[in-house]
Amino acid sequence: MFTLHIANKNYSSWSLRPWVLMKTLGIPFAEQLHPFPAGGAWDLFRKFAPNGKVPCLQDGTIHVWDSLAITEYLAERHDGVWPLAGEARTWARCATAEMHSGFTALRGQCGMSCGVRIKMHEINAALSRDLTRVDELWTEGLARFGGPFLAGANFTAVDAFFAPVAFRVQTYGLPLSAIAASYCQHLLNEPAMLEWYMAALQEAWREPAHEEEVLEAGELLVDLRKSV
Repeated sequence: MFTLHIANKNYSSWSLRPWVLMKTLGIPFAEQLHPFPAGGAWDLFRKFAPNGKVPCLQDGTIHVWDSLAITEYLAERHDGVWPLAGEARTWARCATAEMHSGFTALRGQCGMSCGVRIKMHEINAALSRDLTRVDELWTEGLARFGGPFLAGANFTAVDAFFAPVAFRVQTYGLPLSAIAASYCQHLLNEPAMLEWYMAALQEAWREPAHEEEVLEAGELLVDLRKSV
């Protein structure tokens, strides 16, 4: 059985991607959660991941690091990771790669914290461009492939890679078109997403750097997490 090494569900957007993909597709795995330590995670995470980061998938003696590499490793062994139809599969891979390497303003200004709600100080030009591009991608995928997921009828890797964006939209009240907002809510209502979210709310860990990052973005409206 696979072992998936992840960090706090409240914070770790990269961990969410393979976790929600494997859960939704029914790929068995054991979860190993390593809370982010104050002051940096390099020494701790290097014990299981060559790059000192999460997520890392362990398959016997093989360690697969980086969420996109994990996705491709799984795709070689399990059906359903990518769409079957060629056009949808190509589009899904492109959108996934764009998410993996881009959207720096969205990542930098809206750190993931599932259990809080924030009123943004502002949505600057860089963040607005990222949100516009997310909206374009989601609207295009739904229109081209018929929904309810981005590349067709089934949840695939491209949905998993945009799953953290759905949590960010919820946390920060980010604006989307009606079509994109509907998809976002559909994603948040997926059983695996709800499982991740409920677990995140129960975490009592607080890592100062992540907490400060979130509060730099705006005013804290409510904290739904378990009390420390």
